[in-house]
Amino acid sequence: MPLIEPTLRFAFEARVKIAEPLWVGRAPEEEVMFTPITGGVVEGPRLTGEVLPYGGDWSTTRGKGESTELDARYLLRADDGGTIDIHNRGWYRAENEVEQRIRAGAEVSEAEYYYRTFPVFKTDAPAHAWLNTTVFVGMARAEAIDEVRIRFFALD
Repeated sequence: MPLIEPTLRFAFEARVKIAEPLWVGRAPEEEVMFTPITGGVVEGPRLTGEVLPYGGDWSTTRGKGESTELDARYLLRADDGGTIDIHNRGWYRAENEVEQRIRAGAEVSEAEYYYRTFPVFKTDAPAHAWLNTTVFVGMARAEAIDEVRIRFFALD
Protein backbone atom coordinates (compact mmCIF):
# COMPACT_ATOMS: atom_id res chain seq x y z
CA MET A 1 0.00 0.00 0.00
CA PRO A 2 1.30 3.47 -0.79
CA LEU A 3 2.01 5.85 2.09
CA ILE A 4 0.04 9.09 2.20
CA GLU A 5 1.61 12.51 2.57
CA PRO A 6 0.29 14.56 5.49
CA THR A 7 -1.59 17.75 4.72
CA LEU A 8 -2.30 20.78 6.87
CA ARG A 9 -5.69 22.48 6.82
CA PHE A 10 -6.18 26.00 8.24
CA ALA A 11 -8.58 25.82 11.21
CA PHE A 12 -8.44 29.25 12.88
CA GLU A 13 -6.14 31.99 14.12
CA ALA A 14 -5.73 33.62 17.50
CA ARG A 15 -4.65 37.23 17.87
CA VAL A 16 -3.29 37.04 21.40
CA LYS A 17 -2.85 40.25 23.39
CA ILE A 18 0.14 40.22 25.73
CA ALA A 19 1.50 42.41 28.52
CA GLU A 20 5.10 43.36 29.10
CA PRO A 21 7.27 40.29 29.78
CA LEU A 22 8.50 39.71 33.32
CA TRP A 23 12.04 38.59 34.05
CA VAL A 24 11.93 35.33 36.02
CA GLY A 25 15.63 34.57 36.30
CA ARG A 26 18.75 33.19 34.86
CA ALA A 27 20.41 29.84 35.35
CA PRO A 28 23.63 28.75 33.72
CA GLU A 29 23.15 28.98 29.95
CA GLU A 30 19.45 29.94 30.10
CA GLU A 31 17.16 32.92 30.69
CA VAL A 32 13.51 32.54 31.74
CA MET A 33 10.77 35.11 31.04
CA PHE A 34 7.01 35.14 31.69
CA THR A 35 4.67 36.96 29.30
CA PRO A 36 1.11 37.48 30.62
CA ILE A 37 -1.75 36.88 28.20
CA THR A 38 -4.39 39.62 28.53
CA GLY A 39 -7.04 38.67 25.94
CA GLY A 40 -7.56 38.51 22.21
CA VAL A 41 -9.72 37.26 19.36
CA VAL A 42 -10.13 33.85 17.71
CA GLU A 43 -11.37 33.74 14.11
CA GLY A 44 -11.50 31.08 11.44
CA PRO A 45 -13.55 28.53 9.56
CA ARG A 46 -13.52 25.97 12.41
CA LEU A 47 -13.59 28.18 15.54
CA THR A 48 -14.47 31.74 16.53
CA GLY A 49 -14.42 33.34 19.94
CA GLU A 50 -12.04 35.09 22.28
CA VAL A 51 -8.78 34.57 24.13
CA LEU A 52 -9.51 34.94 27.83
CA PRO A 53 -7.26 37.13 30.02
CA TYR A 54 -5.81 34.22 31.98
CA GLY A 55 -2.51 32.49 31.56
CA GLY A 56 0.78 33.26 29.93
CA ASP A 57 3.92 32.07 28.20
CA TRP A 58 7.00 30.87 30.04
CA SER A 59 9.88 31.17 27.59
CA THR A 60 13.38 29.81 28.09
CA THR A 61 16.20 31.17 25.96
CA ARG A 62 19.26 28.96 25.92
CA GLY A 63 22.90 29.58 25.05
CA LYS A 64 23.61 32.95 23.51
CA GLY A 65 20.05 33.43 22.29
CA GLU A 66 20.23 30.74 19.60
CA SER A 67 16.77 29.42 20.41
CA THR A 68 13.84 30.04 22.72
CA GLU A 69 11.57 27.29 23.98
CA LEU A 70 7.96 28.42 24.41
CA ASP A 71 5.50 27.00 26.93
CA ALA A 72 2.18 28.87 26.93
CA ARG A 73 -0.98 27.92 28.79
CA TYR A 74 -4.20 29.89 28.42
CA LEU A 75 -7.95 29.67 27.75
CA LEU A 76 -10.21 30.31 24.78
CA ARG A 77 -13.97 30.86 24.89
CA ALA A 78 -15.88 29.89 21.75
CA ASP A 79 -18.75 32.08 20.55
CA ASP A 80 -21.18 29.40 21.76
CA GLY A 81 -19.78 29.66 25.31
CA GLY A 82 -17.57 26.57 25.31
CA THR A 83 -14.31 26.96 27.25
CA ILE A 84 -11.16 25.51 25.69
CA ASP A 85 -7.84 24.96 27.44
CA ILE A 86 -4.77 25.33 25.25
CA HIS A 87 -1.24 24.23 26.09
CA ASN A 88 0.84 25.66 23.29
CA ARG A 89 4.52 24.69 23.22
CA GLY A 90 7.03 25.52 20.54
CA TRP A 91 10.26 27.12 19.39
CA TYR A 92 11.44 30.53 18.27
CA ARG A 93 14.77 31.20 16.58
CA ALA A 94 16.08 33.94 14.32
CA GLU A 95 19.43 35.14 13.07
CA ASN A 96 20.70 38.19 14.97
CA GLU A 97 20.18 40.50 11.98
CA VAL A 98 16.58 39.30 11.55
CA GLU A 99 15.92 39.68 15.29
CA GLN A 100 17.17 43.29 15.15
CA ARG A 101 14.77 44.07 12.28
CA ILE A 102 11.85 42.47 14.12
CA ARG A 103 12.60 44.48 17.30
CA ALA A 104 12.85 47.67 15.22
CA GLY A 105 9.30 47.08 13.99
CA ALA A 106 10.21 46.17 10.41
CA GLU A 107 7.94 43.81 8.50
CA VAL A 108 9.82 40.52 8.29
CA SER A 109 8.68 37.48 6.32
CA GLU A 110 7.90 34.34 8.32
CA ALA A 111 10.29 32.53 6.00
CA GLU A 112 13.20 34.43 7.62
CA TYR A 113 12.71 33.03 11.13
CA TYR A 114 11.26 30.01 12.89
CA TYR A 115 8.29 30.61 15.25
CA ARG A 116 6.31 27.36 15.35
CA THR A 117 4.11 25.71 17.95
CA PHE A 118 2.45 22.37 18.65
CA PRO A 119 -0.73 23.03 20.66
CA VAL A 120 -2.84 20.56 22.58
CA PHE A 121 -6.46 21.47 23.30
CA LYS A 122 -8.82 20.18 26.01
CA THR A 123 -12.53 20.85 26.28
CA ASP A 124 -15.73 19.12 27.29
CA ALA A 125 -17.81 21.32 24.96
CA PRO A 126 -19.47 18.84 22.56
CA ALA A 127 -19.27 21.18 19.55
CA HIS A 128 -15.51 21.47 19.99
CA ALA A 129 -14.60 17.91 21.01
CA TRP A 130 -12.76 17.52 17.68
CA LEU A 131 -10.01 19.75 19.15
CA ASN A 132 -9.22 17.05 21.75
CA THR A 133 -8.37 14.44 19.14
CA THR A 134 -6.71 16.45 16.38
CA VAL A 135 -3.01 17.17 15.93
CA PHE A 136 -2.23 20.82 15.22
CA VAL A 137 0.70 22.91 14.07
CA GLY A 138 0.84 26.63 14.81
CA MET A 139 2.67 29.34 12.89
CA ALA A 140 3.23 32.44 15.02
CA ARG A 141 4.46 35.96 14.46
CA ALA A 142 4.59 39.15 16.49
CA GLU A 143 2.06 41.58 15.04
CA ALA A 144 2.79 44.45 17.43
CA ILE A 145 4.62 44.97 20.70
CA ASP A 146 1.49 43.73 22.50
CA GLU A 147 0.11 41.10 20.13
CA VAL A 148 1.09 37.69 18.77
CA ARG A 149 -0.80 36.13 15.87
CA ILE A 150 -0.94 32.33 15.74
CA ARG A 151 -2.44 30.47 12.79
CA PHE A 152 -3.50 26.94 13.72
CA PHE A 153 -3.47 24.18 11.11
CA ALA A 154 -5.03 20.74 11.62
CA LEU A 155 -2.94 17.80 10.43
CA ASP A 156 -5.10 15.58 8.22
